[in-house]
Amino acid sequence: MVISLKLSIVIVNYQVAWFLQQALYSVQKAILGLEAEVWVVDNASSDHSVEMVKRDFPWVKLIVSPQNLGFSKANNLAIGQCLGEYVLLLNPDTLLAENTLRLCLQKMESDPAVGGLGVHMIDGSGIFLPESKRGFPSPWVAFCKTFGLSWLFPRSRLFNRYHLGFLSADEDQEVDVLSGAFMLMRKSVLDQIGLLDEQFFMYGEDIDLSYRIQKAGYKNIYLAGTKIIHYKGESTKKGSLNYVRVFYQAMILFARKHFRGVGARGFVLMLQMAIYFRAVLTLVGNLFNRSRALLLDLFLLWASLSFWKHRWGIYRYDDAAYFDNAPFFQVNMPLYLGMWILGLVFSGAYRVRGNLQRVWRGMLLGAVAIAAVYGFLDQSLRSSRMLILLGTIGGLFSLSVWRALLNLYLEGHWNFGQKKRHRLAIVGNETQVDQVQKILEAAQAPVFTLGRIEPDRYKLAANSLGNLEQLYDLQRAYQLNTLIFCAENLSNQQIIEWMALYAKKLQFKIMPPAAECIIGSHSKNESGELYTLKPVFAIEQADHRFNKRGFDLFSASLLVVLLPFLFFFVFKKRAIWLQCGRVLIGKETWVGYSQKNNVLPVIKPGVLTTNALSYGLKSEANLHQLDFAYARNYSWWQDFRILYLSLIA
Repeated sequence: MVISLKLSIVIVNYQVAWFLQQALYSVQKAILGLEAEVWVVDNASSDHSVEMVKRDFPWVKLIVSPQNLGFSKANNLAIGQCLGEYVLLLNPDTLLAENTLRLCLQKMESDPAVGGLGVHMIDGSGIFLPESKRGFPSPWVAFCKTFGLSWLFPRSRLFNRYHLGFLSADEDQEVDVLSGAFMLMRKSVLDQIGLLDEQFFMYGEDIDLSYRIQKAGYKNIYLAGTKIIHYKGESTKKGSLNYVRVFYQAMILFARKHFRGVGARGFVLMLQMAIYFRAVLTLVGNLFNRSRALLLDLFLLWASLSFWKHRWGIYRYDDAAYFDNAPFFQVNMPLYLGMWILGLVFSGAYRVRGNLQRVWRGMLLGAVAIAAVYGFLDQSLRSSRMLILLGTIGGLFSLSVWRALLNLYLEGHWNFGQKKRHRLAIVGNETQVDQVQKILEAAQAPVFTLGRIEPDRYKLAANSLGNLEQLYDLQRAYQLNTLIFCAENLSNQQIIEWMALYAKKLQFKIMPPAAECIIGSHSKNESGELYTLKPVFAIEQADHRFNKRGFDLFSASLLVVLLPFLFFFVFKKRAIWLQCGRVLIGKETWVGYSQKNNVLPVIKPGVLTTNALSYGLKSEANLHQLDFAYARNYSWWQDFRILYLSLIA
């Protein structure tokens, strides 16, 4: 193919429209004066990514795939059509400095032996990302990473060769592996070694490509002189079993492809063992993280019941050991504790930290369940109704107290269930500050805005807290913990440098130019934060999705159980019973949208739809409003109402 441009940039996108928009704005600045083309391959995103690219970046060459092809196949679709002398693979959740591409191209052109190049990457909190420079996963390197030796000895040349922790992040280095988030290569080298191996769906493709570049006699260089932001956490979460499976399967694929003999078989066996080892660690870690509140509640409920058992025995029967008998310990105590805990689980007490209403509701629900079962117990097992009441009151008190103290410690206030309010300042002019405030208000963000910081570090304005040059003193004086950069009047390079300088001291967010959103991220292992002027939909929240799935499971199970009793009364609705199985296995949900809609959050197809509430108003506009209201104000009660109306109609 004839080379007619200096640079081709390929971005593969999946479901991160706002991050992609910010990345393209930064690319637009970085390619000024360069002969460059930009390709975006969309992997069947269901958000507004495609519409956004067409509207805001008509100069981008867009490929829309009808299915998710994975990272390698999607990149290859565009690379095969690239006309640049150099090809850059770039993630959509990145932000480039204005001089990044020029510095990288200068380095490549100054040394013809360089086949691939990566840069200094920081995450959304300004912290250096160690995957900016890596070593090949040889058996020893993989062993150290798998069993945590590289984590225990991050600076060791022996134990941390995976992230090359012994090499300075602030000096240019020749390395083995470059990150696929930013990977600049000569097109002639790709023509020689081949494109990305499409056996790799996600992870490992950059390791394989880096290895082949070196095998062809070229160098991979880590360039420390320019920084970019890579938000990360926008794909598979590192704390998930799916990440463990996908990552180590990619390592096995790499080992089978490039290693031979007995050593290779041993390496693959070790990686297979690593999958189970890491999976067990992940399961145990996730189980502990999710159950530690439940275990503490269980202990406090046991302590409360034991205390009141002792006190009520003395007060009522003049015998502290009155309830110390086998039936109480074998039946009553497990029953009471189990009912209370189940009540807390079903009330959602473990899904919203610090929400006392859910705790009270769960404890009362458990007490009612105990009272209901109490009457069916044998006379010898009916301990004392007063003991149940006292245990419930004691449990309510102790469970509320520890949550209140935790909320005060973590969030700094007593507003249970409310996030800690960010004490933030906005770096921008007055017009931009007003726009930021509108976005924050629309998103109902938990923030306290202290004021504006002048972006010109040499200018002092009467209506501002100060300028960027005074940031250190401003942070201490106003106890700032969050900074929002308005990118329209700041260079990306300035933003990146300030983030790197104040990493671990401040949290950062950015409002891209001409955008109606604010983007930020505080952990490389979690999805970034996003505030927009778009409406907030309740059905997008994990809590409500859990409730929706819970209602589906409970109601479908109940309908199956009641089928023999209700079948003749609602015989005409027998089709609903036929769908119970699909609802139980998660293929469908009871209630879905009445129209196909690319604007509202994605949910599973519904057996029933919101038009059950239309009451004859069947116009397209009416149905759209019903879908919109359902998504924005979702509660499981809406699903119950629609299912009930459909059964009795």
